[in-house]
Amino acid sequence: MGAVLVVLFLVIPVVEIYVIVQVGQAIGALPTVLLLVLESLLGAWIVKREGSRAWDALREAVSTGRLPNREVADAALVLVGGTLLLTPGFVTDVFGFFFVLPMTRPLARRGLGWLLLRRARVVTVRRATWRPGGGPSEPPGRVVPGEVVDDSGPHRDGDGRPDDKGPGRAAGG
Repeated sequence: MGAVLVVLFLVIPVVEIYVIVQVGQAIGALPTVLLLVLESLLGAWIVKREGSRAWDALREAVSTGRLPNREVADAALVLVGGTLLLTPGFVTDVFGFFFVLPMTRPLARRGLGWLLLRRARVVTVRRATWRPGGGPSEPPGRVVPGEVVDDSGPHRDGDGRPDDKGPGRAAGG
């Protein structure tokens, strides 16, 4: 997780500045600034349109009683994509458009699903404790031996009295 944060907060801004400078050298400073403003305005318009579509789809899924898996993923992608589009820079705009546009969002959704599944597996494996022979080990702490019993009714011994040794009964102690 630490490496991801380093990339997000250090590497991406440096790459963005480099790309903006390169574009500025190629087409000039004023056209570069105008292009960045135009991308932000276009991105804001697309995010507004796609965000309302995602919200409507989410409301429809909930009102019909369906589990809104795809709709929640789409809403999350539009939110992240909108944030990237409103951030000045060409690299973040490419990813923002990829997350927001309806023709590329299914690919982004598939990638998000893969990433979440991979992360869930890593967390599951890290939380599980395994013994050297394979399989889960005993949980830490005091272990109280016991057995599962069926307490479906009173158990009686030979002369009709309740038997304290039957299932569900505490035996001595």
